[in-house]
This record gives sequence, structure tokens and C-alpha cells, in this order.
Amino acid sequence: MADNQTVQAYTDAWTHAIESVSALVAPLPEGQWNRATECPGWSVRDVVSHVIAMECELLGDPRPIHPLPRDLRHVTSEFTRYCEVPVDKRRCHTAPEMTAELEYTVIRRSRALRNAKHGPDDEVRLPLGPFSRQVPYRELLRHRAFDVWVHEQDLRRALGQPGHLGSPGALVARDLLVEGLPKVVARRAGAPAGSTVAVEVHGAVEFACAVRVDAGGRGVLEEQVPPAPTVRLTTDWETYARLACGRIRPGTAPVKVEGDEELGRRILEHFSVTP
Repeated sequence: MADNQTVQAYTDAWTHAIESVSALVAPLPEGQWNRATECPGWSVRDVVSHVIAMECELLGDPRPIHPLPRDLRHVTSEFTRYCEVPVDKRRCHTAPEMTAELEYTVIRRSRALRNAKHGPDDEVRLPLGPFSRQVPYRELLRHRAFDVWVHEQDLRRALGQPGHLGSPGALVARDLLVEGLPKVVARRAGAPAGSTVAVEVHGAVEFACAVRVDAGGRGVLEEQVPPAPTVRLTTDWETYARLACGRIRPGTAPVKVEGDEELGRRILEHFSVTP
């Protein structure tokens, strides 16, 4: 895909996901904003606050100066503290205030994307707190499409309104999460040189791939799945995404492990690739 087409595809995926979030929460009564999600310590309101905050930061709005309570047990690192500040500041906001701010942020950000002068390879800042870095513009858009889709799914599970598991954002998420597999297999799980790990996923997004660990201990992503891998992991797409985003504990995830079960368990224990 040409670079400009890639930029448009990521923009379209982001648009679909964030407009879906807006439509999902717009009719919610006040009480449902307090429903817990799979993000530790975060309610529906908190997830929406995070989405708003990230887009506002990209728009150049100043980050709020806000002291955090000391009893937030899910705030365990500089990254979680970075994410928590704008979320905690909005915990007193009402449902109408949340939906109005989200809608206004979507309008502003959509306009900014339409008017953007960046080329696909222009270096821009990816705001991730302590993990912030310069990336090509297309990579920034990719990460935002991924992040908003993941949080759309967080909201859908919390509200009991499944959907969009095969949307454009889901395809962006698939590619980004699969790219993290070699690190999971070779570095985190310590799969030995010469081993191969096959992953087969079914459901709304279907794919199969393998990671081969070379003689130097480096994981190499392979599109062809060998007939007799060292380990074969089989699951559905929603489970895969929840595991890879740290939303579900490996011990409770419906994943079929064949072959070297000990290595398979180690891989699942280190499956999350998100901060």
C-alpha cells in the first residue's frame, strides 16, 4: 500500500473507532458511566476520559496540573501516573459533560487530521509519557487507531454491547499485535534457539503465523506455519486481543496449547505487548 493510502487507511480506522465510542456512550445514563472495565482501576468514564485526553494532547492542549490521590493502587509506574492525571481530573464530570467534551474533541481532531500538512514519513511526537518518542506520522496514526479500537472494545465488554471485532481498527490492531510476537516468544518467554511457535486465530479476524527462534536467539516472524511446531496456540480473535493487551489473565483465557506445554504457558504468561 502506498504511503498516502496507508495514512488514509489509519485515519479511517481511527475515525470509525472514535465515532463508534461516541455513539456507544452518548445514550448512557449516569450510573452506567461508573461500570468497571478490564483496565485496572478504570470505569467507563475513565476510559472515555483517557481517549479524550490523548486526542487533546495531540491537539496541543496543555496537560492538566492535578494532584493524584495516594490510594490509587493501579497507579504503579510513571506511565500509569501519566495516564491517570487527566483521567482522575474528569472523575467528577457528569455524563452530559463527558459526551459533550468527547464530541467536541472528535470534531476538533477530525478537522486537524483533514488539515494536516505532515507527510507519511515526517517525524512527529508520539505522546506516551515516559515512553514518548519521535515516530513517522503514519506510525502515530497507526497507534491512535489501535488505541481507540482497543478502548472501544473495553467499553463494549463493560457495557455488554459487543461489536466491531472485525472493523478497520481491528485489522490495525492485528498487525500491530502480531509484530510483538517475536519479542514475546524469544525474549520474554525465552524460547530456545531452533524452536518454532505457531499461533492460529479464528473468529471475526482470522490469521495464522509462526515465530522461529534463530541460532542467535532472535525471534523471526514467519507467515508460513510449519506442520509440526514446537508449540501451537489456538484461540479466537477477541481472546487473542485481550491477552495481547493485558486485559485477561492467561490462566482464564480459552487458549488451546499443543506441543511443549511448559513453553506454551511461559509464552501466555508474557503475552501482553502493550505498556
